Amino acid sequence: MSTQPKQRFTLEEYFELERTSEERWEYSNGEVFCMSGVSPNHARIQVNATTALDTKMGSRGCSIFPADMRIKVPAAAPYRYEDVSVLCDEPIFEKIGGVESLTNPVVIIEILSPSTEAYDRGDKFTYYKSIPSLREYLLVAQHRPHITHYVKEVGETWKYEELNDMTSELALPSIDCALSLSDIYRNVTFEPLTLPSPEDEPR
Repeated sequence: MSTQPKQRFTLEEYFELERTSEERWEYSNGEVFCMSGVSPNHARIQVNATTALDTKMGSRGCSIFPADMRIKVPAAAPYRYEDVSVLCDEPIFEKIGGVESLTNPVVIIEILSPSTEAYDRGDKFTYYKSIPSLREYLLVAQHRPHITHYVKEVGETWKYEELNDMTSELALPSIDCALSLSDIYRNVTFEPLTLPSPEDEPR
């Protein structure tokens, strides 16, 4: 049985797609991947995190960018899309393929989904580490209250913590801010956990 080969894109073709499409696309080794379309929980978490950060940080002159902001990632040209990014210095942009891309995020937040979780935890985090300004990386689950929080330390090492209690506060030392999990997960509905019945267990 034959399979239809995937279309290969040059960078120039990809940039043209980005300029003319209403959707967001990422490029990797000649392939393009659509980044548009999210679940209700994903959308609520993104809005909650952006609003909470803007409420706490906006008056301090910090910039909070949503998912449409392109991020220059030196290890994965030309750029990537995040769910939320934050910095408290002057934003520095570079025009790549005719579009503005942020070069100096300090905090990046990714909201996990079944189709992207492995990539966000693995290759994408590896790529993000090549951003000189990046100090914190958050992975936010949408099916239950759970956040994995990475902080860059001296010597290019990253320590991490996991939070899964709705009463917990998430401290972001690089921007001197704290967010509660209850704010991040406000109005998010979690599916009840279903346990296997005795009849389903292997004999």
